[in-house]
Amino acid sequence: MEEDAKDASDSNLERLLRQGSFVVSAELGPPAGVDRAVILKKCQYFRGVVDAVNVTDNQSAVVRMSSLMVSAILVQEGLEPIMQLTCRDRNRLALQSEVLSAAAAGIKNVLCLTGDHQSAGNQPDAKGVFDLDSTQLVNMVDEMNKGFFMNGEPVNPPPHMFVGATTNPFAEPFQMRIWNLAKKINAGARFIQTQPVFDLPLFEKWMAAVRDQGLDQQAFILAGAMPVKSAKALIYMRDHVPGMRIAGEYIRRMESAADPQKEGLAICAEIVRQLRDVTGVKGIHIMPVKWESITPQLVEECGLRPAVAGIQ
Repeated sequence: MEEDAKDASDSNLERLLRQGSFVVSAELGPPAGVDRAVILKKCQYFRGVVDAVNVTDNQSAVVRMSSLMVSAILVQEGLEPIMQLTCRDRNRLALQSEVLSAAAAGIKNVLCLTGDHQSAGNQPDAKGVFDLDSTQLVNMVDEMNKGFFMNGEPVNPPPHMFVGATTNPFAEPFQMRIWNLAKKINAGARFIQTQPVFDLPLFEKWMAAVRDQGLDQQAFILAGAMPVKSAKALIYMRDHVPGMRIAGEYIRRMESAADPQKEGLAICAEIVRQLRDVTGVKGIHIMPVKWESITPQLVEECGLRPAVAGIQ
């Protein structure tokens, strides 16, 4: 992937990807309170296990400690955060301010998202902002990296963020997913994290289309993987999360398992091992929702440990 050295960020995640390492990131959910000890405990699940830690931003439209604050704590703890930044809660002034603050706190990576609609959360009367969409947010950060605010005034000195975005390979219409991905990459996204994969044939079809367009040569694709604890969780995602595709085989296995948590871990490990063989996939993004403690075991069972945290 071509890019001038002067345009690269100081991100260790970016460095690993550019040198050809197969990277692993994982997700951390901030607490719904002010107890720093909760964050420090979760740090132990990721230390020396993953290359970077996504910090969610009021995930599912539920109030949590800010992604910026938790990401700053991770920097202090010697971990590399990927600060999630959503359009739902902020206008362009606040979004640009957040990027400046993140850079000043030593945060090197930002993942740009639209954000779950507030009606999905526990305060549905909240007013959504959505001044920008996720593609515009990507472009905003990219322009700030180049030294310009959205109004064209200079940023001095500018941030140097490794800019990421998300995509859903499973939503319909299929061709629109490829077009949307290309749009985000053209806007400045340098890494892409996908929704969790529970339909490998459809994901492989999507990756073939990504390769046909040369998009895997323009951004680093990190495939999503999610360990689940129950068949109920899979059924809920299948029935209530837009664009999710869950293979019936996985639901049947979870329903018949004597130990559903163990089976959920085994299924996730199987999926990850297969994703590693898909051409164009440069890493795995683990989403252990409310189950961060499983991350070390999952990474171990997937055989990823020798490749993480810069270990060759």
